[in-house]
Amino acid sequence: LLHSVAWLEVRRIAFSTAAEVQVLRVLSSSFAKKISFRQTLLTDATVPHLVSILEDMPKLVELELVDCRLLGTGQWKMQIQSKQSQTLRVFTIEKLSIEEFYLFTDLQTVEGLLSLFTRVTVRNTKVFLVPCRISQCLLSLEYLDLSANLLGDQSLEHSACQGGWPLLQTLNLSQNSLSDLKMTSKSLSHLGNLLVLDISQNNFGEIPDVCEWPKTLKYLNLSSTQIPKVTTCIPPTLEVLDVSANNLKEFGLQLPFLKELYLTKNQLKALPGATPIPNLVALSVRRNKLNSFSKEEFESFKRMELLDASDNNFICSCEFLSFIHHEAGIAQVLVGWPDEYMCDSPLAVRGAQVGTVHLSLMECHRSLVVSMICTLVFLVILLLVAIGYKYHVVWYVRMTWAWLRAKRKPKRAPPKDVCYDAFVSYSENDSDWVENTMVRELEQACPPFRLCLHKRDFVPGKWIVDNIIDSIEKSHKTLFVLSEHFVQSEWCKYELDFSHFRLFDENNDAAILVLLEPIQSKAIPKRFCKLRKIMNTKTYLEWPAGEEQQQMFWFNLKIALRS
Repeated sequence: LLHSVAWLEVRRIAFSTAAEVQVLRVLSSSFAKKISFRQTLLTDATVPHLVSILEDMPKLVELELVDCRLLGTGQWKMQIQSKQSQTLRVFTIEKLSIEEFYLFTDLQTVEGLLSLFTRVTVRNTKVFLVPCRISQCLLSLEYLDLSANLLGDQSLEHSACQGGWPLLQTLNLSQNSLSDLKMTSKSLSHLGNLLVLDISQNNFGEIPDVCEWPKTLKYLNLSSTQIPKVTTCIPPTLEVLDVSANNLKEFGLQLPFLKELYLTKNQLKALPGATPIPNLVALSVRRNKLNSFSKEEFESFKRMELLDASDNNFICSCEFLSFIHHEAGIAQVLVGWPDEYMCDSPLAVRGAQVGTVHLSLMECHRSLVVSMICTLVFLVILLLVAIGYKYHVVWYVRMTWAWLRAKRKPKRAPPKDVCYDAFVSYSENDSDWVENTMVRELEQACPPFRLCLHKRDFVPGKWIVDNIIDSIEKSHKTLFVLSEHFVQSEWCKYELDFSHFRLFDENNDAAILVLLEPIQSKAIPKRFCKLRKIMNTKTYLEWPAGEEQQQMFWFNLKIALRS
């Protein structure tokens, strides 16, 4: 394996002592070009021995440490050998955990190993400072990534000191703690070979009118930096500029060499003018507030090859697509619509040229289709409401809810809580007979009966359904005064149904039916099937017209109440 493996990864191993590192000594004769340490533990005692082994590897080009831990502060007990690897060029550190990182030394012991590095990445490792001497030793460095660290304005000025990073071409400082754009540009202005600079996701907030940048700078990423506008601080030498996600409302900079401009996730309502950026080849204005394009705006971009204007507020129409395709003169235009505008099918594959898009009749008349769907939904809802009203769906739902509440209560009230001889259920239209005739006869009897009437005995402020249930439970009997008005009364229906649930299902004689007037069977709603059954199977008292028969009626009713 020593002579065949090109990339060796050492994973989940703890090198706590020098003896444990010696197991890697065999690598000194390996031809591997890349070594990765992942989830590995290193200490101040083991780092020098590990470096010594790696220096002896004849073809090692890249060293990588990912998600590792280092116990110590860089106070290495032995001097690292002065002989340096002549092949190692790429060094990557990602998410290195140093518990006492704020006590870490200036790494003077490794200065002699740095001069040949061309690419260095130290990402998400809490780096707050690169010592000036270390920067000055990176004589061959062309690519440096210090993203997701803790670099501030003052520490960057010290890190990028005079003589540091002399050949650097690409620098990534995104996701740090930079806050002064003018100071940042000045700290980097002496880097004579810098071409690419990424300072995105820093909280600059403000942007000055004048900045000092490296004269060779071609690419600048200022996305997500909270700048409210663009000013002449932007270097005119740029060929690529990214100012996405900054809530910009306009863009009017004079950038004669600019070829690519990224304005995604801003608040633009119109395309930037073409005159200040005559050489623009690619423009991205995704997720802005553009409504449409004019022919003049398109024709002004004479060299434009790609325009990405998807996820804007365009009105999806055949006419708009036809205009873009036939009159724009741009080789490729992306005009996808956000979901809320219901125009997803024109560019099912984002990146397709507008000329390949073919809209159906439905897509060309989207407003009409939406109106028809809304009308259809309204009619369906109206039909459901009518059906529900005809078949008493709302009543059934209300009764089901009340029935569930009743079922959760105990089957019978304790004897001490029963305080009425009878609960009287009647229609308000029959109140004259109930209150002036029946109540007077029963409550003035000897001994008197105690009746529960909703007008007199219901608890004010309590839910009426609870009043009904409690009154039935606290009464020995339930007396129903049946009439044509009774079966049409909403609350009589409730009272009757609750007596079904609480009394009739127990097969006892707690319910007494008094027929105040003849009721035709068809007048009883079909949903009161139990009432029909009871009237057909059980004896009920019928109020007579003659006075002598009325005396017998009262006699029988009193016997029923006392039974």
